[in-house]
Amino acid sequence: MGAAVNGMTGGDTGGTAGAAGTGAGGTEAAGGGDGGVGTVVLTGATGFIGSHTLRALSALPAGPGRPRVRALVRRLPEGAAALPVEWFHGDVTDPAGLRGLCEGARTLVHLASYIGGDERRCEAVNVDGTRALMAEAARAGVRRVVHLSTAAVYGAGPHRGVAVDEVPAEPVSAASRTRLAGEAYAREAGAVVLRPGIVLGEGDRWVVPGLRELVERVPAEWDGGRALLSVVDVGDLARLIAAIAVGPHEGPPGVYHVGHPDPVRTGDLLARLAAYDVLPPRPSADWPWPRCLERLRATPGRASERQFALVGRDHWYRSDDIWKLTRETPGPGPLARLAGSARWYREHLTALGAAPAESGPA
Repeated sequence: MGAAVNGMTGGDTGGTAGAAGTGAGGTEAAGGGDGGVGTVVLTGATGFIGSHTLRALSALPAGPGRPRVRALVRRLPEGAAALPVEWFHGDVTDPAGLRGLCEGARTLVHLASYIGGDERRCEAVNVDGTRALMAEAARAGVRRVVHLSTAAVYGAGPHRGVAVDEVPAEPVSAASRTRLAGEAYAREAGAVVLRPGIVLGEGDRWVVPGLRELVERVPAEWDGGRALLSVVDVGDLARLIAAIAVGPHEGPPGVYHVGHPDPVRTGDLLARLAAYDVLPPRPSADWPWPRCLERLRATPGRASERQFALVGRDHWYRSDDIWKLTRETPGPGPLARLAGSARWYREHLTALGAAPAESGPA
């Protein structure tokens, strides 16, 4: 389990490496007018959360509230010519190649990150890359910055109903440590920093595949399924990011948790996924947490004990503030949204077959 994860928490991996610029300023125009909200620069546009955010920005009604989107990419995605996007070829690890990225832009939405286990790569993308992007934004006079981090910066937990920085940040992986370090540069730039927990929806190749492995290795209800988790549907998260980027109520700079305001019980999440035939039927056995850990340790697999704890123990972070400040509705909740992504999950898990889920940092 990895990527949206730092164990199992929010992130995006698109646009972290790239080629030299194409044409003047390294851009390729593909339509899109510049409305009253100006140009929005987007990193991570081809990743899980970034692709949904690009869709949310592009779907805004035509007029003064619809921005021109300039996306930093290492390669053009399929169907790029049909999208109302200005593509900028570049790499966050190449500061010189970022020159001009934010020229004339009003907003920077930085969603790209690296969440693998290579510490040097984590440092290069999540720390040095963020620093370079914030410097380019400052040089160009960008007025609004949105930066995606992760609730994994808080460490092992358990955490129940925690407000922002109510507990100290104690990241345990290279990815979460460097994402916390990258936050510092974003905060210096006056960014709205978002810390999501679990992110679900079409394109999630880590959380639900990871859950599939865990329910097979530990075939019981996990300690009554009572753990409370911060979860958000990727479409709702993308809609919120778009509102912060171009809406009239973006909220003051600072750090915000991002999840649906109502936490999700682990047992309810697994039961809903089973009801949609995404995961196997739920077993009748109910094991206390120590027995669950014993079975996990005795059964080989890619998911670590740390990753198991991220879904089996409390990891709930209060997320009301950002929804209220932006005046966005959080939607019906991530369990209700699974109806729209269940088919995609079934097809994706079928395609994976016997192959184990990708492993993320522990």
